[in-house]
Amino acid sequence: MAQDRVEAVERALTVLEAFDGERTTMSLAELAQATGFYKSTLLRLLGSLARFDYVRRGSDGLWQLGDSPGRLARRQAPAQRLAARVQPLLDEMARELGETASLLEQVGETVECRLASLPATPLRHDLHPGMGWPLDPSMPPCLAFAGGVMVTQPLPELPGVPRRWLALSGPTGRLNSNEASQALARAANSLECRPRGVDAEEMS
Repeated sequence: MAQDRVEAVERALTVLEAFDGERTTMSLAELAQATGFYKSTLLRLLGSLARFDYVRRGSDGLWQLGDSPGRLARRQAPAQRLAARVQPLLDEMARELGETASLLEQVGETVECRLASLPATPLRHDLHPGMGWPLDPSMPPCLAFAGGVMVTQPLPELPGVPRRWLALSGPTGRLNSNEASQALARAANSLECRPRGVDAEEMS
């Protein structure tokens, strides 16, 4: 709503958004081009942001992000970051394929469902976070259930992070294993290709 807008705040946020790219440092001229702001306006905004360490100016005169954005990001619970990254992919697969999509995790000698998205159909695999089953290290972490099948895709193993898999599950005869494998591979690849990667902290 228009009455809820604070122009100075939105301008400051626009400056921070300009750093959301491949370049980690920018000159005043480059920031002016990226934001559309006059240099005089930018200097005032950068001065305020620098006082709270959201940005800082190096000895070479180039601007970069300070420590405050990372400090605030670390305050977000890892589980929330994980859900924010993976849940939309699960929702998309469940919607497109009409099957249950989930994120599985190794917990000791068991496999546990961490996240799940159920399709909008009464005949489905009702898998929910917290459900677990024994893990056979020599076999895929698929759950065997009556009248159904599960297909899994391993995610890259990271230091300090449990083994994880994306999975699709549904009734035998309806779930196409080839289509499921392809969809899972695409989803796993999209996680790997995120601009900032999926590091141990974000996936913990």
